[in-house]
Amino acid sequence: MQPSPDDARRDEEIEKIVAQGPAGAFALAGIATAIVVLIYFAFYFFIYLPRGAVQ
Repeated sequence: MQPSPDDARRDEEIEKIVAQGPAGAFALAGIATAIVVLIYFAFYFFIYLPRGAVQ
């Protein structure tokens, strides 16, 4: 069974997309990390520090 021209065109498109790399995954990981860091600082400044030193 021979590949059709549509298969070759589809394969070329897939190769072009894969060659661009996982930019979306890196962006999503960066955003998620920034959110976690912001939540950490919010807890630190608004909950932990106002309670004062442990006696």
